[in-house]
Amino acid sequence: MKHLLITVLLLNTFLMSFTQTLKQLNPADVQLKWELLSNKYKNTGLALSSLTLINEGKESLPANGWSIYFNSGRLIVADTDTAAIQIQQVNGDLFRLTPKAGNLPVGPGSSKKIQILAEEAKNISDFPTGFYLVWDRQPEKGYSFKKFTATSLLNRDQEEAVLAAKIYHQNQLIKPLTDEEIPAIFPSPANYQPQTGTFEFSAQVKLSADADFLREAQLFAEELSRLFGKTVPLNQNNTRPAIIFKKEKGLGTEDYKLSISPQQILIHASDPAGAFYAIQSLKTMLPPDLWFGHLKSAKIPCAEVQDAPRFKFRGFMLEVARNFQSKAEVLKVLDAMALYKLNVLHFHLNDDEGWRLEIPALPELTEVGSQRGHTVDDKKNILPSYGSGPFTGANSGSGFYTKADFIEILKYAALRHIRVIPEIETPGHARAAIKSMDARYDKLMKLGQQAAAEEYLLRDRNDQSVYRSVQGWNDNVLNPALPSVYHFIEKVVDEIGSMYKEAGLNLSTVHFGGDEVPAGVWTRSPAVADLIKQDSTVKGPDDLWYYYFTKVNALLKARGLYLTGWEEIGLRKTLLDGRHKMILNSTFVNDNFHTEVWNNVDGNEDLPYKLANAGYKVTLTCVTHLYFDLAANTDFEEPGQYWGGYVDTDKPFYFIPYDDYKSSREDVNGHPVNPAIFTAKERLTDFGKANIIGIQAPLWSETIKSPERLEYMLLPKLLGLAERAWAKDPSWAIEKDTLKSKQLYQGAWSAFVHVLGKRELPRLSAYNGGYLYRIPTPGVVKENGYAMANTSYPGLLIRYTTNGTEPNASSPVYQQPVSLKGVLKFALFNASGRRGRSVAVKSL
Repeated sequence: MKHLLITVLLLNTFLMSFTQTLKQLNPADVQLKWELLSNKYKNTGLALSSLTLINEGKESLPANGWSIYFNSGRLIVADTDTAAIQIQQVNGDLFRLTPKAGNLPVGPGSSKKIQILAEEAKNISDFPTGFYLVWDRQPEKGYSFKKFTATSLLNRDQEEAVLAAKIYHQNQLIKPLTDEEIPAIFPSPANYQPQTGTFEFSAQVKLSADADFLREAQLFAEELSRLFGKTVPLNQNNTRPAIIFKKEKGLGTEDYKLSISPQQILIHASDPAGAFYAIQSLKTMLPPDLWFGHLKSAKIPCAEVQDAPRFKFRGFMLEVARNFQSKAEVLKVLDAMALYKLNVLHFHLNDDEGWRLEIPALPELTEVGSQRGHTVDDKKNILPSYGSGPFTGANSGSGFYTKADFIEILKYAALRHIRVIPEIETPGHARAAIKSMDARYDKLMKLGQQAAAEEYLLRDRNDQSVYRSVQGWNDNVLNPALPSVYHFIEKVVDEIGSMYKEAGLNLSTVHFGGDEVPAGVWTRSPAVADLIKQDSTVKGPDDLWYYYFTKVNALLKARGLYLTGWEEIGLRKTLLDGRHKMILNSTFVNDNFHTEVWNNVDGNEDLPYKLANAGYKVTLTCVTHLYFDLAANTDFEEPGQYWGGYVDTDKPFYFIPYDDYKSSREDVNGHPVNPAIFTAKERLTDFGKANIIGIQAPLWSETIKSPERLEYMLLPKLLGLAERAWAKDPSWAIEKDTLKSKQLYQGAWSAFVHVLGKRELPRLSAYNGGYLYRIPTPGVVKENGYAMANTSYPGLLIRYTTNGTEPNASSPVYQQPVSLKGVLKFALFNASGRRGRSVAVKSL
């Protein structure tokens, strides 16, 4: 990550200075206001912002003796160019602002404004957060301010108009479909043949199932009972109407057959997973109103269906380390995954900013590593990140799953045929674990138990190496030269394995991360120096990479497990052209390493295919199409990151797993891609194709601080992923004629958005208590004195106002172009009356 140039200018210098205060100011009386003033300050390419301190109390904020801490992903560097204040990086994304030479008093009823230069702010996620005050005389305690607001004062009318027009023209390509033309099942089945007639669902329907499918049939019976408000029986008798589950030999593990007639529904499968997915198909055929309780019965069209998934690995990664999510929300995510036939939850349980799983033998991991708050030494908790503030337990910065919680999650997932892969991120991104084991070390050393204190230590206490990770940490990498590191890994793996056994499951793999270890680590570690002397295979610090994963792999193999990790586990660092670069490492190609490859940008567009062609098992996790934490588009108000581009629902939908080059339409800045850049890139071979085990979408949580934000970023993007993971290769993806491919794609996209807008989004509004999915902004253009609007998802209503106020559920429904007078505002509404952000259109 880039470091920033910071320039701090002091305004309002005509404020009196205070030499002392009779009473200490309560920081809760101080309000902070952050304003973005310019993104192109004096043609420097930097952004100018102001931070205003507003004292609403009766006492003064003194000229010195205090610091303000805050989090910023924009990595502000130490030192400033004035004598007024300085801003220093503490660690990670935590920074400290302190007054210099007594130049920053703020009296009662007064304010002080500080101007700051930083990198360009591209959206609201770039604003700093988590401001709190610490008095010099109480360095161990933080105090919250009364209020913090962050706004942009930039005039973005032109950018917003261009984006709204772009969306409008994209929406114009959507072909209208009648209800009868909308595909009946989602995701798209392998083969669907419509038949004459309909089958009626009601409380009178009866279910019967062969013994192998009783669990799946019971789940369905329970859901139907809730929907109809009356018990739907299972295996009482075979009178019609009936849904009958039959075992049929010879089908694939997740394959199924559906035969829907007016009298009955026959479900054939060889495995319980196939029966389960047949049920999910039936649920998507049912009208959404059923989940609102509006219907006492519902009809679905008769059909013959044969279906099987394209990929055996259909994954979603939920990261809960940066910001924690409750067990209830995890279960809700699992329900959404199950409905759309996703079958792998990659559970990212630790990182620099948090350890989220109870390991009973190592209680410090959750006592210290799961709690964020102000600290001077990380001994009781780790420091604030991503705006989590000074207090532990106060928000999503703190939290963990107990052993009982995790076992419940495992059981809940298994009942829905979802496999949970736990990730224990190492050797980098391990600060929470490192600080937890430091706390354990200190505690046991005080008791005189040196051997026990050193048993799980994760760092060389004499290491003087200097480094800075991508996220700004200088102490987040464990030391592979220490035997205690492997004792720690053994203990964690064994405890997690025991939780799986208690859940009645077998642990098959542990994801050990492996990404983003910064340059400079281990270079000045005495433990590493000793290892280099003792082990001839380790020539220097760079060799510790495969030394570490060789040992971890052996540890897992001894337990009957295989290793999963990010792409770096199949790479190695080498010096090329005077720079350290990661290149293919063939060492582990025969060790069943499963690599999740995210990096397909900045010259690495062919990296997923290189690893697959070399023999590594590859899960495509490409940032350009599958990173759900990326903002949907370039709108400043759209939350999310953007370093890897912009990802809306269409990106996973038009991702072509076996020919990503063909599906690369825009670069990380949203500009069209020149296909010529792929000319020299490595193509996927038939051997490599066999090594592509599936696709996965991650949701990193730096900006995900609530369940509401999680659901906003997750849905409906998840449906694009589900279609591409389950459905067979679409015709437009394999069509060589460019024009014909575009026409075929537009037809497929039109069908998909009709399914979303008219069926799945309404269903998700009520399903499982309802999901707060993202409602997009409308497309809007100005033409001949009129404003015209449209929607990305047919079925959403467009409402508008003509006086500049925000549209609400009572505002007029848009039906025809609106005369351009004053300020018009348009917004999209779902059937429940919830709306997305509005788009403003102004007359000239």
